[in-house]
Amino acid sequence: MPGQNQQNGNGGTPNQQNGGMPGGMGGDGGAMGGGGGVGGLLNGATVSDEAKKLLEANSDDYTWVAAAIGAQNAASYQLSTGDPVMAIGGFNGTDPSPTLAQFKQYVEDGKIHYFISSGSGGGMGGSSSGASSQITSWVEANFKKVTVGSSTFYDLTQKGSS
Repeated sequence: MPGQNQQNGNGGTPNQQNGGMPGGMGGDGGAMGGGGGVGGLLNGATVSDEAKKLLEANSDDYTWVAAAIGAQNAASYQLSTGDPVMAIGGFNGTDPSPTLAQFKQYVEDGKIHYFISSGSGGGMGGSSSGASSQITSWVEANFKKVTVGSSTFYDLTQKGSS
């Protein structure tokens, strides 16, 4: 009899509900594989309590409490602190936004407190000539390094060498 294997009128098989994928993953809010939660979100950063405390200090004084290469990394910190974190280079850190000149202006204007070091020098698939790598190199050469647990930040309000 046609339609016998349909649930909720979605045309799916018995293990597909509300347009989800087989096994209940997807459309009904089920979990997709991989870590999950802050720190497991698409290989985003794990944010320690100490790092969270560092970023939250004086957070209202800045447009962005920090800047990080790539949206996954930035999202982990933003979700953990509830404060805005700039994603340099878009989703995976390879887009040319912001440019080094734009980033320098944001820093000069006091809009960003910290730069979060990704340790990869340009994001996933980033090249040494990309905007993300240029920004990383400029920050590392000009600002004070702050290590919190296993995470490295650069205080964009304090000149100094690492």
